[in-house]
This record gives sequence, C-alpha cells and structure tokens, in this order.
Amino acid sequence: MTTKRRLITDSYRVVKRERRGGKRERSPTPPPTPEQIESAARQEDLQKLKQFDLDWRFGPCTGISRLQRWERAQLHGLSPPQEIKELLLQSAQDVELTDSLWRDYPL
Repeated sequence: MTTKRRLITDSYRVVKRERRGGKRERSPTPPPTPEQIESAARQEDLQKLKQFDLDWRFGPCTGISRLQRWERAQLHGLSPPQEIKELLLQSAQDVELTDSLWRDYPL
C-alpha cells in the first residue's frame, strides 16, 4: 500500500495580502494623434502596394515603376485594381510608394 504523496506547497499556508488603496482603475487609452492616424493610413497603403508588387498576374515589376506596371497590365487586359492607380497618382512624388519592392536590386 502506497501513501499519497503531497505537494510541498500543501504544507504551507497561503496568505493573500490586500493591495494598498484597493483595486486600481485603469486610465483610459488616449485617442490617437493625427500623426498616428496618418502613419497607420500610410502603412495600410504601402501594404496594398506591396501586395500589388507580389502579385505576378500583372507581370514582372523589376526595372519599372508601379504606375508603369499598372499601365502595362491595363494595356494587356489584365485588369489591375483601380485603387492601386489612385494611390499611385495621389503620391506621385513619394519614391517609397511609386517604386516597387525590387527597386534596390539591380537587373
């Protein structure tokens, strides 16, 4: 006949201490600043453009800008997303948005 083994924690009494001041209430999260909203929107746009770069249905994207790739896909009847063209036309001066992911890799 074996005896039941007890845990070491069973031999000590558990004492819970009260917090000073009772429960703390969480402070509300501050609303996002305009810079944070703009940054989040930019990241979302950049993510959409990266997905366009990675979609091979619209042809290769090395050596040309995203807008040139979009226009070439349209010319060949591949129906690229209109939203991508609108994003590219809105940000015509921003190199990060106009050039493809592969801009840093020479041909």
